[in-house]
Amino acid sequence: MPSFPGSLKVFVAVEPCDMRKSFNGLYAVASEKLGENPQGGALFVFCNKRRNRLKILYFDGSGLWVLAKRLEEGTFSWPRPSSCGRAKITLTPEALGMLTDGIDLRDGCRRAWYDRGRSVRRVSP
Repeated sequence: MPSFPGSLKVFVAVEPCDMRKSFNGLYAVASEKLGENPQGGALFVFCNKRRNRLKILYFDGSGLWVLAKRLEEGTFSWPRPSSCGRAKITLTPEALGMLTDGIDLRDGCRRAWYDRGRSVRRVSP
């Protein structure tokens, strides 16, 4: 994960996003659904419905960046739309780093898929 200054705003879209969207599609979601100016220098974070892929939109002053991450197993600890009642939440860059590194932000522990020291077996329900 690239590092960003601590003063940078991070907006997380709570609703799932179509991961086929790229520069223009994510720009439209950030401006229309989240109500923010994508060229304002903030990070905009989007996740898919299964919560195993995310994309970040960032304008650095000269152009747009789109960063993407796909988990090989497990899911991101993502806020549920019904739990917060908003289209977006705001995080610090440090919290975004923890989110992408497998930390469950609700209780501060690593998700099971993140434990790299031992293999994680999936148990069928």
